[in-house]
Amino acid sequence: MEFRIFYILATLLIISTSTVFAQESIITIQTDDNHYDEGDTIVISGNVNTVIGDTPVLIQIVQEGAIIEIAQIIVAQDGTFTKTIIAEGGVWKKGGEYTIRAFYQEHIAESSFSFTPKSEASETTTNFEVDAGSRGTFDVEYTIRGGTVKNMVVDSEIFALIVQVDSIDEGLITLNLPREFIGAEKQDGKDDTFIILIDGIEVAYQESVVGSESRVITINFEQGDSDIEIIGTYVVPEFSTIAVMILIVGIMTTIVMTQKKFQLKI
Repeated sequence: MEFRIFYILATLLIISTSTVFAQESIITIQTDDNHYDEGDTIVISGNVNTVIGDTPVLIQIVQEGAIIEIAQIIVAQDGTFTKTIIAEGGVWKKGGEYTIRAFYQEHIAESSFSFTPKSEASETTTNFEVDAGSRGTFDVEYTIRGGTVKNMVVDSEIFALIVQVDSIDEGLITLNLPREFIGAEKQDGKDDTFIILIDGIEVAYQESVVGSESRVITINFEQGDSDIEIIGTYVVPEFSTIAVMILIVGIMTTIVMTQKKFQLKI
């Protein structure tokens, strides 16, 4: 008898606990990224399973017990809600882990992200010596944030400079490309756009400085990206004049030999 009573109580406890968890999961919340730098836009979104009249969702962003942002969000009829916040201003000073809390009546949901203010953002500016084959080497000045440069190599077959990075976070790289060694030009000699591929996917870039000796471009990358290909219309080492002549002679010899064989068959 005592065992039966204990079993019933245990079952009721499990049911009541499950009910509490079900109630706690009535609201969900998330952000569009897990890390933000100062000035970034934070997109907060979520869903409530049961819309309760005109009850809004209360949002708090907390860091080390201090409330950084607070807002009320209207819930749509389908239960969804969204809010955008710019991570800048006097309250966004400290780097670290931030918590977002969403309150919907007695229900609470949480999410978290990391934040880096500009004062703590790590940037590296230096030169990388690139092997240019028979032309020796040339330097590419660069500034990178959110990762490190592992290598830079020339791929003369596709007229590209490949920058291999270790991207520990989303970031950007600015490259000062010397025209003597890499460029993108139209037939009339005017500048053309580069093609930028990150791990095989074409991305946009910004060009900030166009000089007579170099072009400065900036490329954004995501965490985990590795190979950045900068494809132009020329890059060193290109075929030398001697190599081109040898190639032409080889092609002409092949044509002559083919014609002779064809004549012999006739």
